[in-house]
Amino acid sequence: CARHLADFGADVIKVERPETGDSSRTLGWRDPADGMTTQTYYDSNLIDGSGLSSTGKARAKALFGRLAEVEAAIHGTSVDAVHLHEVGALDSIIDIVGTVYALEALGIERVIASPLNVGSGSVRTAHGLLPVPAPATVRLLEGAPIYAGTQRVELVTPTGALLVTAYADSFGLLPDMRLRNVGYGAGSRDFHDTPNVLRVLIGEADAPQARAVVVIEAEIDDMNPQIFGVLMDRLLADGALDVFYTSIQMKKNRPGTLVSIVAPPQAREQLTAIVFRETTTIGVRFREMARECLERETVTVQTPFGSVGIKLARRHGEVMNAAPEFDDCARLATASGRPVKEIQAAATKAFLDR
Repeated sequence: CARHLADFGADVIKVERPETGDSSRTLGWRDPADGMTTQTYYDSNLIDGSGLSSTGKARAKALFGRLAEVEAAIHGTSVDAVHLHEVGALDSIIDIVGTVYALEALGIERVIASPLNVGSGSVRTAHGLLPVPAPATVRLLEGAPIYAGTQRVELVTPTGALLVTAYADSFGLLPDMRLRNVGYGAGSRDFHDTPNVLRVLIGEADAPQARAVVVIEAEIDDMNPQIFGVLMDRLLADGALDVFYTSIQMKKNRPGTLVSIVAPPQAREQLTAIVFRETTTIGVRFREMARECLERETVTVQTPFGSVGIKLARRHGEVMNAAPEFDDCARLATASGRPVKEIQAAATKAFLDR
């Protein structure tokens, strides 16, 4: 992850936090001339030139788009007129790109967050002194459980609020799981009553469990097809688990598109609002269902052309599927001048020969 974030000027800094029982590492960004934070602002070209996959790039752009929409609503202006002078600065770019890359690389299927301690007091911004949580943070945290701790400082920034609400399926107690890894991210401030760290626990459910989902659908036959791409990006950025389009035949013998959205039940209202806002449909329908997913993991194998990720899907510990990561195969095919299918075959062989 740090290797890809170096494209944006990030350095890894070791921060000692004895409270965690280990050293934590955080990402820093410094101007080589004076050691101060650089004033690089969000530009989609930065995302396009990064090492993210095509899906990751779309997700990162959609997240910045959501930030811009929130800022525009707060300032009473258009998205085009918004200048992300704070939430779009280099540190936020690294936070967003790093999170997208990390969750993709780790193959995280589901995120559950604890209720959020937003802090208290006030924070100084480019707009002056503002109460904690800041207006953009409040807007992004709508629907999430929050509380104010004893620390008189901002503990959830707009970027943090954006990421946790975009990725968290739910908020609550630690779920039942088989713990695999734990990581800590350390802040630079010292609090007298609590460690200033973010802890991430990664684990697997002991057995596949059916989970409740809602399926939202709408038929559309009168919309510019270019909008479907934007619609998918925004739905995924706001919590949809899956979005897909099906060609259908509608009344008056018109060809149309069935929009299908699979999402957590609690996201139904927010995603329905997006469908009404972004499309020409005048109605949606929804139904609650259950789904079961295989346990997912990504391993890396070495081929004569380079390293390739292999996506594994297991049930009760048994491997059901193993597929080479297409983006890795496409990258190596371009670099070597060989067909993609040859890279895929080499990666599959390397996995089977382990």
